[in-house]
Amino acid sequence: MVNLELYKVFYTVAKCGSLTKAAQELFISQPAVSQAVKQLEGQLGVSLFNRTHKGMELSAGGGKLIFNKVEEALGLLESAENALTELQETATGTVRIGATDSIFSHVLSDKLARFSEKFPAVKLELISSTSPYTVNQLKEGKCDVAFINLPIDDDVTFFGTVGHLTDVFVAGEKYADLTGGEISLKKLQEFPLLMIEENTVARRALSAFTESIGVHLSPDVEVANWDLMKKLVAKGMGVGCIPREYCTAEFESGELFELNTSPCLPVRGIGLAIGKHVKPSYAVKEFLSMFKKD
Repeated sequence: MVNLELYKVFYTVAKCGSLTKAAQELFISQPAVSQAVKQLEGQLGVSLFNRTHKGMELSAGGGKLIFNKVEEALGLLESAENALTELQETATGTVRIGATDSIFSHVLSDKLARFSEKFPAVKLELISSTSPYTVNQLKEGKCDVAFINLPIDDDVTFFGTVGHLTDVFVAGEKYADLTGGEISLKKLQEFPLLMIEENTVARRALSAFTESIGVHLSPDVEVANWDLMKKLVAKGMGVGCIPREYCTAEFESGELFELNTSPCLPVRGIGLAIGKHVKPSYAVKEFLSMFKKD
């Protein structure tokens, strides 16, 4: 097996032309340098240096034959180390971010724009899908950072919570008579219900809570995303369940209104997760730092 340290000693001695000077440059003792040279010569079966009164000279049949190759090899290794150092200290490359469409739109859009302006050399790859799929992407090393609807039961490393979601029931003008008073969750069974798809964290959290209090809410319509739900609810197709934070504009315009339900639904979180046993690049660290500050 090649011992790189021996070749580094050989190269330093050849450059310095002296065991003493080589020892000083390598910060080791002169006997250690001499022993390393002898060990390498023993492994190669040739004499690498001629010992003269002037110092150490490369031998024609040994040292001179390998010096250029050793110099080239050590140079390549140094270049590789420099590339890794640059990766750790320079925001370059690609940051792969996984999240749902709604999290990208309502939570991340401003930060993505700020990060891109600050680090234009970094490419942002946005991977949009459900939280369970995003977790799988993270575990398979296909994304660097994941923003996940909570709660989720999976083996990931959480960096922290970056936001909260307050699930509420909403309706449009067709159900304006529901405003003002309090309505029980059980009473909602009497109305057409719109819910997000069953394989989502939001739907599972809703079902788990309502079932825990003895209420079974069955959707008349399942939708794939919140934007479609808002449009269908506004057009009078029924009552929808959606995070309050995702429909502030519709509340302000009067297109939708929030029902005062009893009991209220539990608040959920948005978690920021990173891959386990993966050392983040400098660019990823800089992206994560935006959430530390906030």
